Amino acid sequence: MSGPIRVLIVDDHPLFRSGLKQAIEADGRFALTGETGNGRTALNLILETKPAIAVLDVNLPDLTGLEIAQQLQGKRTPTRLIILTMHKEAAIVDRALDSGVLGFVLKENAAEEILEAIVSVAKGKPYLSPAISGQLIHRHQRAEALTAEKPGLDALTKAERRILKLISGKKTSREIAAELFISPRTVEAHRANICAKLQLTGSHSLLQFALENRSAI
Repeated sequence: MSGPIRVLIVDDHPLFRSGLKQAIEADGRFALTGETGNGRTALNLILETKPAIAVLDVNLPDLTGLEIAQQLQGKRTPTRLIILTMHKEAAIVDRALDSGVLGFVLKENAAEEILEAIVSVAKGKPYLSPAISGQLIHRHQRAEALTAEKPGLDALTKAERRILKLISGKKTSREIAAELFISPRTVEAHRANICAKLQLTGSHSLLQFALENRSAI
């Protein structure tokens, strides 16, 4: 990687944001591209300035950090995301990982961990605060258990797996088609193939399966 790692900071607490700014600016490996405390502004800055890393608080005005991550999924931005949070709940970690977030740092440990997290995520490597790394282990265990129950999961193509993930996010066939730049008819064909491979029958069985197993698919 040539040149400093370009970083955007997004947090609605000015003092906390100032602390992050000082730590990042004091390290020659990084270059701060901007800062904001507003989710909608953050999304626009990411799309306009394309920083290598965006450090996002979960709780933000207008758009949360997770909502920003979800909106960026279909936009092919080069920016990699690190989520800051005070919460250790598995559901939040799962939502972040499902949205393509590579870094997850607890706010209570941010001063000690944020620089290491930025370097790791900039290289394309995941970073989770040690206090919540167990969530990732449990996630893998849930995935393995589900595959044992539904061996057909291993037979899904990359496209089918992607569509199953979008279904678990309550996306309609029309929304999935728009996000993947394919026709609704193609989405319906994929859905039928997924149902056949997973031996799911009934009009709502695929949606129910996806919602019940969202964190493991």
